[in-house]
Amino acid sequence: MRTTFNYKHLYYFWVVAKEGGITRAAEKLDMAVQTVSAQVRELEKSLGYALLKPAGRGLVLTDAGQAAMLQADHIFQLGENLPAMVRDAASAPTVRLAAGISDGLPKLVIRRLMQPILTEPHLRLLCHEGEFDELLGDLALHRLDVVLSDRPAPSHANIKLYTHALGSSAVSWYGSSALVKLAKKGFPGSLAQVPVLLPTGHTAVRTRLDHWFDHHAIRPRIVGEFEDSALLKTFGESGMGVFPAAESVHDELLAHYDVQRLGPCEGVKENFFAIGTEKKVQHPLVQRLLQASAIG
Repeated sequence: MRTTFNYKHLYYFWVVAKEGGITRAAEKLDMAVQTVSAQVRELEKSLGYALLKPAGRGLVLTDAGQAAMLQADHIFQLGENLPAMVRDAASAPTVRLAAGISDGLPKLVIRRLMQPILTEPHLRLLCHEGEFDELLGDLALHRLDVVLSDRPAPSHANIKLYTHALGSSAVSWYGSSALVKLAKKGFPGSLAQVPVLLPTGHTAVRTRLDHWFDHHAIRPRIVGEFEDSALLKTFGESGMGVFPAAESVHDELLAHYDVQRLGPCEGVKENFFAIGTEKKVQHPLVQRLLQASAIG
């Protein structure tokens, strides 16, 4: 996309706005007042709006000028930080991994999936949690190196994505000691009497759980549905209801939450995938994830 304005003109405007006048800006820039004034007028001409207006002996921003100043602040503050960032990068080499984390993945599972790369001494890990489709878009634009998800990439005519299986885990029911004691008798039919917490439909496992209930002719007493898996477990720990969780993180679950295992959700599994733009993965840390995948 072609830029319709000159960044040098934008910089002069930014200094004028910060200094509150063209004369003070010219002194700071060590330039003639007329030159600075002409540069700002060129910027206004290219944008099509007046950015400054007289106020007493100085200048103030117009509404358009305030919008331009907000963006200029972002641009030139980043520029001021550039030398330090380059210096830090040169003096402390890092291995960078930008990972998209689908919000359908349980938090404790994410930690287990990424364990193989956490020993990298120069790791710079950037995790972006979000909705599945949005993360795939960022992956296609090369803003992410990999997306970790509970479902494979869909077939898409315009975006070529490759799904790599990381493993799977059986699912069990957990809850507070009081609820587990109450639900032990007659399990799993007892899930029609005790309160139940479930993930929302944005997770792949929710459909399997619904089918499991239908298969066992159970009408669960659902008292809560959660998009965030950690929030679901927190409410489960409080005694609000029993909840499903991956057995692969059983030890971590019991270590982080005061809950007990009620029983298996037989036939239901959570699946985990790494999605990338390469059939043969080149990124060394993604390769390490795939080679070490052993959840299940």
